[in-house]
Amino acid sequence: MSSKGTRQMAESFEYAVKKDVRNNPIVREVDEARQRELWKSVGIAGLLVLVLLFSAWQHFELLRHGYRLEELQKERASEQGVARRLRLEIESLKSPGRIEPLALGKLHLVAPTRDEAIVIERVLPSDPPAKTVVASR
Repeated sequence: MSSKGTRQMAESFEYAVKKDVRNNPIVREVDEARQRELWKSVGIAGLLVLVLLFSAWQHFELLRHGYRLEELQKERASEQGVARRLRLEIESLKSPGRIEPLALGKLHLVAPTRDEAIVIERVLPSDPPAKTVVASR
């Protein structure tokens, strides 16, 4: 055979042989050390997030209580003003200068004369005796 014929036969022979090509997916082994390191990093990150959230929660609670305290102080000052006005009104309503004209005018009461007026004196209780005077049983 000629060289041309052998070369053609060799080429056809190459194509006639089936090549074994495997397209199986590559299965990698799980690296245990790397997996542990990954979970450790995730755990630390989670812990830091929890600490950050707790800190933010405390900060906002502190702000909320501060606003509530300020609101209560304003409300207390307002209520103290109302209490002062009411005490002043009570004292003005109890004053004898206001009661006497009302009694004489509206209720038609008469002021008593000196003979009709009875003055009752308050008797103050005496101090208890000293312990040396009290007899013991």
